[in-house]
Amino acid sequence: MRAWMTAVALAMALPVASCGDSDAARPATIPVTIKAPDKTHVFTVEVARTPEEQEKGLMFRTSLPEKGGMLFPFAKPRYASFWMKNTLIPLDMVFIRTDGSIDRIAENTIPENLEPVVSGGEVSAVLELAGGTAAKLGIDENATVTWNDK
Repeated sequence: MRAWMTAVALAMALPVASCGDSDAARPATIPVTIKAPDKTHVFTVEVARTPEEQEKGLMFRTSLPEKGGMLFPFAKPRYASFWMKNTLIPLDMVFIRTDGSIDRIAENTIPENLEPVVSGGEVSAVLELAGGTAAKLGIDENATVTWNDK
């Protein structure tokens, strides 16, 4: 009986891991700057560095902060293809070339759609923002994107 009570007491003292949308399970954040011809915008975004983080991305999220998002950097430039499986909110996907120029912006992607959303060429990263952000802020393919992930 004493061993059982000790086990219960220890279990109650330990933090409980959740499978949900907890901040503890989220990747670290960095600032990302988008310089449009007429204005500069700074976002605080999570960075999906590992294959597991990149696979999960923003799945199961029900919202994003107005100036939040997620950056998917690649080890070397490649054609990028994303889908919206288990992604519950519309996203703007900004496909970024090695020099920081924007290859393509896929605006307001459809939640839970299995059709691939692809870059137009080889890119070194993809930035996902809340759907409608690019149009709202006047961000287009003339902008440049920079970040320091060191």
